[in-house]
Amino acid sequence: MSPIEQRIKAKIEAVGTPLKDWDININFGIKTGLNNAFIITGEKKDVLIAEDPKSAEIIRPILRGRDIKRYNYEFADLWLINTHNGLKEKNIKPINIEDYPAIKKHLDNYYPELEKRTDKGATPYNLRNCAYMEDFYRQKIVWGEISDKTKFSIEMGGEFIAEATTFLMTGNNLVYLLGILNSRLSEYIFSKIGTTTGVGTVRWKKFTIEQLYVPTPNIERIKEYEDVVTEIINLIKINQNYEEFEQKINNMIYQDFDLSDDEIKFMCKFRKQIL
Repeated sequence: MSPIEQRIKAKIEAVGTPLKDWDININFGIKTGLNNAFIITGEKKDVLIAEDPKSAEIIRPILRGRDIKRYNYEFADLWLINTHNGLKEKNIKPINIEDYPAIKKHLDNYYPELEKRTDKGATPYNLRNCAYMEDFYRQKIVWGEISDKTKFSIEMGGEFIAEATTFLMTGNNLVYLLGILNSRLSEYIFSKIGTTTGVGTVRWKKFTIEQLYVPTPNIERIKEYEDVVTEIINLIKINQNYEEFEQKINNMIYQDFDLSDDEIKFMCKFRKQIL
């Protein structure tokens, strides 16, 4: 690294704490082993529920990596048939497909492929074991694995399930962490530590995300970040420009890491070169 890059690195590591040491968990989105069978359109969902209203109990909205944008997401009206395999430690039994005749009839169209899956659950109709199944029902940060820039969003109500091309983060201080993850500094750091695809696009994988150094400010400072992030989310909902507030977050991060004007200029120039 050049001298200025070494100074930036030293300041970040002196002030920040790696995400792996925060009170968070990062996991893959759900893996079905056969998306054609388990991920359905809104139209198909309506057909299954009309045929048997009980079907609605195990059909959940799902987000793919391509649906996730910066601070928000665009729901593509895709739904997961969540025939989960239960959780033994919490005495949650696997879904019994016989209780959902309309869904069984739909899945029977794919039975040969379902049966061949190596990652099936108790029956070919069940999804694989998922120890963190309950995390899908919690507030979470979600992002796609492959992106040319930071595209982290927060799913506030635990409504959506994340698909296999995505990751999810659960835990504490998620609104604050969302602002850090979407920042210019985050893009710069990942350009240094992240793996890439064959065409140079960054892969935002768990083991590199966990290496991100995040400032550990006091409660009052975290609240300042959260207020700005919340303002960004609200502006997006009404289709208003939020650049001013993004810059405010960037400036707060520069201040918390005590970056000099020269270091900020270098980092911003480098960022433009990689985007």
